[in-house]
Amino acid sequence: MSDKLIEVDRITAAYDGKVVLKDISFILHEHDFLGIAGPNGCGKTTLLKIILGLLKPIAGRVAFYRNGLPVASAVRMGYLPQINQIDRRFPISVREVIASGLMAEKPRFRSFRPEQNRRIDNVAAQMGVEKLSPYPIGELSGGQLQRVLLGRAIVSEPQVLILDEPGSYLDKQFESYLYPLLKEINRESAVIMVSHDTQTLESLTDNTIHIPQSL
Repeated sequence: MSDKLIEVDRITAAYDGKVVLKDISFILHEHDFLGIAGPNGCGKTTLLKIILGLLKPIAGRVAFYRNGLPVASAVRMGYLPQINQIDRRFPISVREVIASGLMAEKPRFRSFRPEQNRRIDNVAAQMGVEKLSPYPIGELSGGQLQRVLLGRAIVSEPQVLILDEPGSYLDKQFESYLYPLLKEINRESAVIMVSHDTQTLESLTDNTIHIPQSL
């Protein structure tokens, strides 16, 4: 079996005193494609934010591993949030959004290296937005913006790609391309994908966790 990357151990989380997740556990290995399913409001996005270190659980832990051994810092992760969490009024171009996925690799006040610029351009082409590179994100359709955000999530070549409802707002042209693309990405990265569409998850993933309605 391939080495494990993330262990989620009996995570419980609450908002305003109300428990939204209780005793959630799973292990993610290299090259796993894990689905997380459940109705709206059951805590799927909360679980992703806990894995990303953006929220703290009230009980349980998330542990990270490298070469099968525990490490103090998180593995390299790419994150595609739900599109309604993005402020489209922010004055930033398509290319700058994709490039922001590499900021952790770039020293402050330095330009991107030629190899990094090639990666940014290649990902823009892969997402079909290369002609939109200089455009501000406020001028994009919902589907175009979703492509750009996916580009930002994968440009760093993450060990784990985390996707929160990636089918939301996708234009039909890209929707048919997205799922084969995710299978291709899964050859290099483990994938965690949240969706309320159980049928799509079960057709794509190796295993699907079902989270019940909030308590």
